[in-house]
Amino acid sequence: MRLDSPVRLGIQVQPQHAQYTAIRDTVLRLEELGTDIVFNWDHFFPLSGDRDGLHFEAWTMLGAWAEQTERIEFGTLVNCNSYRGADLQADMARTIDHISAKGAGVGRFIFGTGSGWFHRDYDEYGYEFGTAGTRLTALAHALPRIEERWAKLNPPPTRRIPIMIGGKGEQKTLRIVAHHADIWHSFVAPEEIAHKLDVIARWGEKDGRDVSGITVSNELGRGYDVEHADALYDAGVRLFTLGISGPDYDLDRVQHWLRWRDGKNG
Repeated sequence: MRLDSPVRLGIQVQPQHAQYTAIRDTVLRLEELGTDIVFNWDHFFPLSGDRDGLHFEAWTMLGAWAEQTERIEFGTLVNCNSYRGADLQADMARTIDHISAKGAGVGRFIFGTGSGWFHRDYDEYGYEFGTAGTRLTALAHALPRIEERWAKLNPPPTRRIPIMIGGKGEQKTLRIVAHHADIWHSFVAPEEIAHKLDVIARWGEKDGRDVSGITVSNELGRGYDVEHADALYDAGVRLFTLGISGPDYDLDRVQHWLRWRDGKNG
């Protein structure tokens, strides 16, 4: 657990209920404001509001973000492993990594990924839903292939692309986190984090990986106050995520949490 790292704020620009021009302009504004990371999500339909409302696909959008931004890191929170083959995911991630590097330096792409859960996506786009267990097994099989493909590609990624995995299941998900993740998106209350980190550490020891460098992430949901954020910070969280939705992306909330971040890092 990296307690010496600064607090970072990642904003999930949910690609729903807004035209793409609004999404594009929001990402540009977030970079201007000093946000550390921008995320979208990997779904095909809105998750709130009008379920048949405006919505856009994740990965094609990431290519545009890679080109339009200069400093900010970006990715999906999170990619659904079920929707694309493992080797294709690796190649897409490597290509976006290079686009964001713009010919010099290193890329800014974060590979956030998960096993998938939104039944409508699977049904309407023709993917087999299976069970939570089979989807997690598929993710566990995909990640080594993704890492192996990154090593084979010409050119390779510009850096070791950070892998972000969310979830809290102790038998499967946290073992995948221990084996592959650079960032663990924890989804748990502050008082649960220490136990979950112990589980990750035990899986890491069993798999022969030092997990002490994993960054702990958590979300700042609506209604969460500074006291809750401080408790997450004290528990070891260093990446905080905040979701904003169209049609009017609320940047006042973003600026509030940017001031809190700066206070922690000051």
